[in-house]
Amino acid sequence: MPRMLDVSDAVRAEIGDEEADRLLAGENAPGSYDCTSCRTPGDSEQERTSTVLFVGEETAVLAFAHATCLPSQVVQVTEEQLQGAVRSITAGEDLPTAAHEQAVLGVTSGLVLIAGELHPALVVEPTAPIARPGSTSVGDDFLTLLVEQGFMPLTEIASVPPVLHGWSVLLAMGQLHAVLQPGANGGQPVAWWQAHQPLQVTEGWRAAANKHQQVLMFAAPVGSIGRQPREDLLRDALDKAAANGRLVAAALPLAGT
Repeated sequence: MPRMLDVSDAVRAEIGDEEADRLLAGENAPGSYDCTSCRTPGDSEQERTSTVLFVGEETAVLAFAHATCLPSQVVQVTEEQLQGAVRSITAGEDLPTAAHEQAVLGVTSGLVLIAGELHPALVVEPTAPIARPGSTSVGDDFLTLLVEQGFMPLTEIASVPPVLHGWSVLLAMGQLHAVLQPGANGGQPVAWWQAHQPLQVTEGWRAAANKHQQVLMFAAPVGSIGRQPREDLLRDALDKAAANGRLVAAALPLAGT
């Protein structure tokens, strides 16, 4: 049965017409798959599916995603990241989602107590080291890149970090949709991080966001915070990351309601 596959011109150019046609005819495409973006099951016989080609220096890997999560595209990654992606296919971990990201950004919402007042916060931690675009190093430049954008390194969480103008948090219909950053040359803001589907936030978080009209964003490199089931444990992890010089933050104005 023909698959409901999208094969972009860029992917076709990389894999060739013959392979692309075989995919579209259903010869080489899987029926069911785990979406390379949201990691939930998909079925190319039942729903539109994007072909996503990860290309390293020597290797290329074809993956599949819900068309609602990602368009069909070619994603340039380093060979090391690609080998990690190949391993994660069997390990069930996250794959790269975009050429500029090359790791999935984990985002957790929570309330953080500063100077006796609760503030809405987002804690961002990638699933893998983030290299500077175009870099061949295997180092982690995540915090450096954010500091260059205006985020403030923290050694402790004692006061509200300064507002980072041009950035914002998009809250719509009471759900978290995206973190926006300034567009190129003063253009329209673009999504730095976007939820695959809007994230639910608690009533208390939403009320605090509406009260302050801003959200505190804390960011730490992979392995610094982890998934914490309670806000007190999340705060402990943030304090520890700050004490270890592995935390940056900014207050981002609220966009939406």
